[in-house]
Amino acid sequence: MNINPENIRIEDFIYDLPDERIAKYPLEQRDQSQLLVYNQGEVSKDKFENIDQYIDSQTSCIFNNTKVIQARLKFYKETGARIEIFCLEPVEPSDYVLAFQQTEKIKWKCIVGNLKKWKDQNLKKTVIINNTEIELQASKVSGEANTQIVEFSWNNNNYTFSEILENIGVTPIPPYLNRESETIDKDRYQTIYSKLKGSVAAPTAGLHFTNAVLNKLQEKKVDIEEVTLHVGAGTFIPVKSETINDHEMHTEHFVVRKETINKLLNSKKIVAIGTTSVRTIESLYWLGIKLLESDNFDPHISQWEAYKLSNDIGKTVALNALLNYMSKNGITELHASTQIMIFPGYSFKMVDLLITNFHQPKSTLLLLIAAFIGDDWKKVYDFALKNNFRFLSYGDSSLLVP
Repeated sequence: MNINPENIRIEDFIYDLPDERIAKYPLEQRDQSQLLVYNQGEVSKDKFENIDQYIDSQTSCIFNNTKVIQARLKFYKETGARIEIFCLEPVEPSDYVLAFQQTEKIKWKCIVGNLKKWKDQNLKKTVIINNTEIELQASKVSGEANTQIVEFSWNNNNYTFSEILENIGVTPIPPYLNRESETIDKDRYQTIYSKLKGSVAAPTAGLHFTNAVLNKLQEKKVDIEEVTLHVGAGTFIPVKSETINDHEMHTEHFVVRKETINKLLNSKKIVAIGTTSVRTIESLYWLGIKLLESDNFDPHISQWEAYKLSNDIGKTVALNALLNYMSKNGITELHASTQIMIFPGYSFKMVDLLITNFHQPKSTLLLLIAAFIGDDWKKVYDFALKNNFRFLSYGDSSLLVP
């Protein structure tokens, strides 16, 4: 793909989003959200509960089953100053499953609010679980420009870090909601099929699905497949540079089962549920290409790598290379990471249809939409604004057929 990111100017991806169009709260029923249908240039609207009518049988729907953690921890110094610690990703141990199972201490990469007020002293907080009082301590280990490595320790090894977060952490709702997290968010800022803890932002395209909708898809013989990509806070960072060339994409970790890759290989059509599913399965293709082109396999796709690798190899060859590698090494689950930046000019290798919400101006998510349906993204967003669609995480949905 011979595309120059210096030619992609972020000012071309701005639209006027009035604050009142941002959905501050979820609808009472998940599947009653509006559905915008973009089908090869034609735009119409429906209700999300009817999504099964637009998806053919023998299609694979790819869901991201990550679970949002209660990632915000509020500490108070003796002076009364509030220090808020936003847990981004585990550092020691770095494996998510192991991290949540720790029973004494753990180090996380964090964003710290009111950092200037936190000198060198340890922060302390009392946690009560099952009528047991536990003291949680936070100490700074090291810091970079925007993040700190924080060590959490607690004085009762009967309880895991997962249980501590669940009891005193707060749901990390997006900053653009301009409100504090509430009780409703603990349930509703989570998909009904979420399983594996690790995200600090929900894969919001999935918030519209109910058991009734999933049942209708299964009755239609639609294949339901799951991948896991832990969504990072970087998903909310707008592009601040004039061109995308100077924007650094965040890294996100993902896990895909060998069985799922086999299904992707044999699918007639693939529907990605959300941009996180897109990033995951498109990255799988490029990992396959890397295996074909290099002896040293690094299971990470860097920001511009997809634009430098061979672009003319079919998905069958790429996925088979990945499956052969997994078989040879006795791997049943592929653990990898991606920093892939998808912008106009990108050639999609895996995804045929996309279900997604409406994204912020100047966001990398909007760039991905523009890559998927071209300049018609303006037509879609104009229709949504004129027809009272609700925007962003708790907003309405769209089905995009390029």
